[in-house]
Amino acid sequence: MKKVETDFYHCFGKEHDRFAFPKGIRQVTAGHGGEAILVTGSEKTALLDCGMAYCGPRLVENLREALAGRQLDYVILSHSHYDHIGALPYVRKAYPKAVTLGAAHAAKILPRPGARELMKELGEKAKEQYEPDSSVEIITDLLSVDQVIGEGDKISLGDRTFEVIETKGHTDCSLSFLLEPDSILFTSESTGILERLDYVHTPILKGYENAMESLKKCRSRKAKRLVLPHFGLLPEDFNETYWDLYEKEVEDKREYLEGLAREGLPEEEILQKYAKKYWDAAKTEEQPYEAFMLNSKYIVKALLESL
Repeated sequence: MKKVETDFYHCFGKEHDRFAFPKGIRQVTAGHGGEAILVTGSEKTALLDCGMAYCGPRLVENLREALAGRQLDYVILSHSHYDHIGALPYVRKAYPKAVTLGAAHAAKILPRPGARELMKELGEKAKEQYEPDSSVEIITDLLSVDQVIGEGDKISLGDRTFEVIETKGHTDCSLSFLLEPDSILFTSESTGILERLDYVHTPILKGYENAMESLKKCRSRKAKRLVLPHFGLLPEDFNETYWDLYEKEVEDKREYLEGLAREGLPEEEILQKYAKKYWDAAKTEEQPYEAFMLNSKYIVKALLESL
């Protein structure tokens, strides 16, 4: 099975394995982008997110190896962005009986021609950047949600159960999942992405207030372990530090943008200054520059509206 590792997120040194999950939980990620995590229970199995489209065929290979003959029962979507669900069509073709679960907003927007066109465009750019010689076709026709899930819903795998937590802020369809009895919280991007030991990226595209409410919800669960998007498992003793870093960075970013707004700069110029401050080449490990700029446009808009 192919696993993707980079040096960019090794924040805690070689002694910390960010994918050392308990038995029955396994990273099946096949390329750059969001992680794909397979969770097996005594009765059912679930895949959390799928990653980018260009690595869809490899993801299916990884799943077949990890499932070892078992059926894939659920595909659970954290949100509707291309780097997390681009490979969904390939999984659905390989496992047509699997039920795709996602938020109501994701179910609403994924069938739209404009959304699928954007997913295809970003998927093509990712393929060009990460595997330019690839012959994989970027397909979007099976990007859809079979069953809507929301706050408080339970997804039973037998001896394991996911609790659904609506965590808006990054998108209107962002969901987090608390896995019991393991006490593992799979967070969404609404509550940040760890990029350095002292820095949490705050990709708030859909409202500062939503993101702060999501932080409150997740922190109050007091989960034993946190699994962060684009990172993996945090060391258990870093949980509270992480939440503090996230909250601090949100306030620092608001203060920075407020200062630019006070100078009377137009939003486009603020966006360019924001990008210059927060972009660095290492980010290409997870997303093309075009995707970063698209997200940055909405981050700036959302935080300016909160001032």
